Amino acid sequence: VVPSMRSLTAEEYVEAFKSFLDHSTEHQCMEEFNKQEMPHIMAGLGNGKSTLNVLGVGSGTGEQDLKMIRILQAEHPGVFINTEIIEPNPQHVAVYKELVNQAPDLQNASFIWHQLTSSEYEQQVKEKSAHKKFDFIHMIQMLYRVEDVPNTIKFFHSCLDRHGKLLIIILSDSSGWATLWKKYRHCLPLTDSGHYITSNDIEDVLKRIGVEYQVYEFPSGWDITECFIEGDPVGGRMMDFLTGTKNFLGTAPMDLKKRLQEALCQPECSSRKDGRIIFNNNLSMIVVES
Repeated sequence: VVPSMRSLTAEEYVEAFKSFLDHSTEHQCMEEFNKQEMPHIMAGLGNGKSTLNVLGVGSGTGEQDLKMIRILQAEHPGVFINTEIIEPNPQHVAVYKELVNQAPDLQNASFIWHQLTSSEYEQQVKEKSAHKKFDFIHMIQMLYRVEDVPNTIKFFHSCLDRHGKLLIIILSDSSGWATLWKKYRHCLPLTDSGHYITSNDIEDVLKRIGVEYQVYEFPSGWDITECFIEGDPVGGRMMDFLTGTKNFLGTAPMDLKKRLQEALCQPECSSRKDGRIIFNNNLSMIVVES
């Protein structure tokens, strides 16, 4: 009897995500953005204020947050940085706190964690009716897990102070994910609980709201070669991440597996390099003005 298909739990998702990070250039891609674009984006914030307020939405374990805070400190020496973090996963929050404790260079910064989802935070703010304003808000690779994307973006944009900026990092419309979600959605199981959102969807929302924004495209790849090796445990975890499904290769019907593997090989999803199959994981960094 084949066990039935089910969605990944939060813990399993973290595990599957780790195998994705280990085999992709996702973090290197963000590094490039940090190096090339982030300093001048940060330089224009706050308009000479002595304290800058930063809000991280869905910050995970905080590595990327702290890199951005360090760039902010470099661009605004002597300025105090108040950081608030919205992150529902208690394990992530614990790791983030530990990172902050071990960082000797973050003297001039304070951190407050809200162990909430973005919509719970929004609810709380609206009930209090005290609308705190931020100079920099970032939402990195998190809008796939949000129920109402347009209103979430609208709400957090309304939390920007004058001269503030909102950074959204999301999969590019040129990525293999976009092709997979649009053209090969029938190859994905119903157990995939994330929302299929790319930079185009975000741009549509921003145009409707009528705000100014700029898009930076950065190339990124994910080596999915193991997904095609029968019984490979790494390939299994990667397929779980791709489909949001626990043990996809062990529980999905044969024809669905075949269809998905064929889709992944299509040139608009991936390319071959030195005998490896590299899935296009390009990212869009969208910087929105207040």
